[in-house]
Amino acid sequence: MTKKVLAICYTQSGQLREILDNFTVPLENVGISVERVNVNLKHNYAFPWTTDRFFSVMPDCQLDVPAELEPFTLAETKYDLIVLGYQAWFLSPSIPFNSLMNDARFKAILKDTPVITVTGARNMWLNAFVRVKKLIKAAGATLVGNIALVDTHPNPISFVTIFHWMLKGKKDSYLGIFPPPGVPDSEIKRSAAFGESLLPHLLGNNYEGFQNELDKQRAVVLKYNLMVIETVAGKIFKVWATFISKRKNKTAWLKVFKYYLLIAFWIGAPIMLTLNAIFFRFTTPKRIKARKQHFLSLS
Repeated sequence: MTKKVLAICYTQSGQLREILDNFTVPLENVGISVERVNVNLKHNYAFPWTTDRFFSVMPDCQLDVPAELEPFTLAETKYDLIVLGYQAWFLSPSIPFNSLMNDARFKAILKDTPVITVTGARNMWLNAFVRVKKLIKAAGATLVGNIALVDTHPNPISFVTIFHWMLKGKKDSYLGIFPPPGVPDSEIKRSAAFGESLLPHLLGNNYEGFQNELDKQRAVVLKYNLMVIETVAGKIFKVWATFISKRKNKTAWLKVFKYYLLIAFWIGAPIMLTLNAIFFRFTTPKRIKARKQHFLSLS
């Protein structure tokens, strides 16, 4: 019997769909059925964003508030594997992804099914992945693999280029100086190799060792400095989201948060990383190993 795979995601720019398509091409090449589905919200977000609209979603992202999905059709009621694409917004699973994971019909399809998660991110996806793991477990599915492709340029550069992309809608060189934003095309195409590694596990119904193979292929790379920033920023964002959600004048406070984020990124983060390097990076190896395990483990 032909294996049936569902590759489902929400995408605005098309980047995440492109990653999933490259990943699943090797499966189709050997006759495996791959159903590609894009989900959207009933009241979808315009792309490109405006600055105010972009920051307005922060509280609902952080507080896991779902929105109504546009109806979508699935050809099957059961799949041999689900490839689940997700995006990180404000260090959280995006609202469309969270909404999908709260959809009763989709949760029923997820139950007792192997799942591979795939993200295309600027570079910070660790906190989002921890919460994605919890959503998958709550649905009764089994996470068997994770792929995280990111913008490979330095953090300050990708910070500038991602806003150019989001606010202009163009994946091109900002000012003719900066590199194109997002996951490089070479990395997107490289995801086909991960699909090749998946084949024997999918055909054999055995995913033991699959994540180890992905790790060797650098399908997931954890950078220490980004882990430090996310560990602290995730907690701070939650405080901001809770505070703003209770305010009547949310728009004004979201503007305050926007300026806080700029100051934190350009001033606060370098100071924090310097202090961490002095007091913790080389003196707490067990603690660091535990944090890495927390963020990367599939369980």
